[in-house]
Amino acid sequence: MNLILQGLHPEPTVIERIAALAHARRVTPISSQAFRCEDITDDDAINTAVADACLQAELDCTWLDTPRRLSDFKLVAMDMDSTLITIECIDEIADMQGLKPQVSEITEAAMRGEIAFPESLARRVALLKGLDASALQRVYDERVVLSPGAQNMLQAVRAAGLKTLLVSGGFTFFTDRIKATLGLDYSHSNTLEIADGKLTGKVVGTVVDADEKKHTVERICAEMGISTSQTIVMGDGANDLQMMRIAGLSVAFRAKPLVRTQADVALNFVGLDGILPLFQ
Repeated sequence: MNLILQGLHPEPTVIERIAALAHARRVTPISSQAFRCEDITDDDAINTAVADACLQAELDCTWLDTPRRLSDFKLVAMDMDSTLITIECIDEIADMQGLKPQVSEITEAAMRGEIAFPESLARRVALLKGLDASALQRVYDERVVLSPGAQNMLQAVRAAGLKTLLVSGGFTFFTDRIKATLGLDYSHSNTLEIADGKLTGKVVGTVVDADEKKHTVERICAEMGISTSQTIVMGDGANDLQMMRIAGLSVAFRAKPLVRTQADVALNFVGLDGILPLFQ
């Protein structure tokens, strides 16, 4: 069993202390931000102590019992809002209406799993009724920012031969543009209804909720002729859990507690490229 420790500015003395806590036989640097603690003691009490120490030190920790290569996978599926990008697009659209606090509150409750996603989406989109559709372009131009490490991660997965899927409970206005800009292979999300240049407060077609996200991953895998176990899935909210459960590797990125506890990997401090040291 190995333990991967990662941080933005890891201190060598802290890495050594946590490695000793895990009873590691040796510590091998992977990069300036990542270290592999080899042949650790796999014990629940020790692992809990290690996790607590890492949280205090702002380090991400991942236990690995089987060496894997990135090329063992064929697809990486990513949530968009607060995963591939830093914002929740619907919250920023609502800000154009002066309604960001109300919409953000519903968004947070949905991501924690307290409100069913279709209900939360309907309630939030209804608040946008009457907003000029030009607000969408303003949000894209002024507020959409890739999450740290996104470009490095995408470059590495492409080099390893993986396809990329952006599957989101957000909106096609944003996923289509991000897909084109980043050269992603697939995308699927919700479509906002627009009439006479204004948002109607409704979405068109099937709502991309937890079930639809899972079905999308399954559909793309079937098209590619691969198993869902050959997929890496990244997300942050409760509506990502179903697609994460069918993946070969699930990654919770700066996620809600419910998601962190159920994912194979939790990245709370480093960027999306924090998955890469797991394969070295």
